[in-house]
Amino acid sequence: MPRTGSHTRAVPATSLRIMLRITDTRTGHPVEVPASPRRLLRSCVHLPDIGTGPDTGTGLGPVHLRVPLIGDVLARTAELNGLQVVTVLTTPELTPERALALDRVMAVLGIHPPAVIGHHRPEASLGGPADVHVTAAGTDPGGAGGGALIEVGRVTTAPSTQGLSAPGTLDPAETAEPLAVRLLLLTSPYKTPVTVTGPALAGARRTLRDWRRSVADWAQQPSRPIPTDLLRQSHAALAENLDVAAVLALLAEVAERSDVPPGAKFETFAHLDRVLGLDLARDVGHQHRP
Repeated sequence: MPRTGSHTRAVPATSLRIMLRITDTRTGHPVEVPASPRRLLRSCVHLPDIGTGPDTGTGLGPVHLRVPLIGDVLARTAELNGLQVVTVLTTPELTPERALALDRVMAVLGIHPPAVIGHHRPEASLGGPADVHVTAAGTDPGGAGGGALIEVGRVTTAPSTQGLSAPGTLDPAETAEPLAVRLLLLTSPYKTPVTVTGPALAGARRTLRDWRRSVADWAQQPSRPIPTDLLRQSHAALAENLDVAAVLALLAEVAERSDVPPGAKFETFAHLDRVLGLDLARDVGHQHRP
């Protein structure tokens, strides 16, 4: 039967659980997280310092979006692989205005709220030492101690980029499609510096529009299981250093493949969107009919 109404679907029984491996920036070597057999991942995300001065507004620049975004992808990937996750976000001292701006930005980007936000030491909230620290490249997380270190590449903005509230800032809440910012920041490996431009944002918006339209169309066809090779390939990419860029490329390929039934395409996109967080099934049941 065609799918109408709710787009929530059961994850196929063939879902894979693969050990999550992260390249530790300190050593350059991949490490398994968590290192012990326990099924709990403790993640500490470190928000970079926010500049001060009369012209900085809230002071939240693009890197202040990308660091918690990668922490969110880490948590979503771990959960997809059957782990429980506790995430703490450490921040510098924030004014009430900046704290509200941070909450708003994380909400519109689809970043799951961390267990605790604050500038205090995180061990008590995590229930032990962090397994992973996520921080901006070139910054000192400040007494991070043990655990793998993920350094997130810098983000710059073109001065003329439409949707920027000021040079060097990026407010997704002021864009026509906030999740296009999320998609754009996920398109490159997390270590790679990113430059946000108007054409790049426009391209991300087009991709979201096209994928959501396709997912809504595929949802009207009989459900089919995710092909085993696609499931294995996508989970392996995510589990090996959070290779979201490879998953996005895989989805672009799947969308064009004639040998994958529409129902299987729907299930593939819906399943992987648990990590991507792009609300790809948003338009299911709301297609415009001729």
